[in-house]
Amino acid sequence: MKLTPLQKRAVHKARNQQQLDLNLVSLIDVFTILIFFLLSNSTEVETLPASKAVKLPESTAQQSPHETLVVVVSGTDIVVEGRRIADVAEVLKSTDDLIAPLKAELDVLATRQVVKQENQAKMSAITIMGDKDIPYQLLRKVMVTCARANFSDVSFAVRRRSDA
Repeated sequence: MKLTPLQKRAVHKARNQQQLDLNLVSLIDVFTILIFFLLSNSTEVETLPASKAVKLPESTAQQSPHETLVVVVSGTDIVVEGRRIADVAEVLKSTDDLIAPLKAELDVLATRQVVKQENQAKMSAITIMGDKDIPYQLLRKVMVTCARANFSDVSFAVRRRSDA
C-alpha cells in the first residue's frame, strides 16, 4: 500500500502528537517541596538592607539582629526604609541637634498600627546602619533625633568579625 505525500504528513503528525504527552505532577511536587523549604528557612535569618555606600564597623558581638526600622547613614545621605531623607553635608552644617526631615519621617513611621500585641515592644526599636567613617557629631544628631521621635531602643548594625 503506497501512501500519498499528504497521507504521510498526516501519519507523521499523528505520531509526533502522541509523544508530547508530558506528566507535570512530579515537576509540581518538586517545586512545592522547594517552595516549602525556602519559606521555612527564610524566617530564621534576619538580614539588613545591603548598601555599597556603607561600610559597617566590625564587631565580635554574637547577638543576632532583630527586625526593626533601619536608618542608613552613609557618607552622603540619610536613608529610612529605602527613602532618601536628608543630605549629610546639610545636616553637619546645621547647629541644631535635631534633624527635622528625619524626625518628621520617624514620626510618620511611629504612627503605624501594631497587629500583634507582642510586636508592641518592637515599635520603639530602631537600627542605625552607620558607615564606619562618619563623624561622631553626625551619629550623635541621628541618635538625638531618634530619641526625640520616641525610638528609645537604639541598636547599631555591625559586621561580624571573622576570627580566621
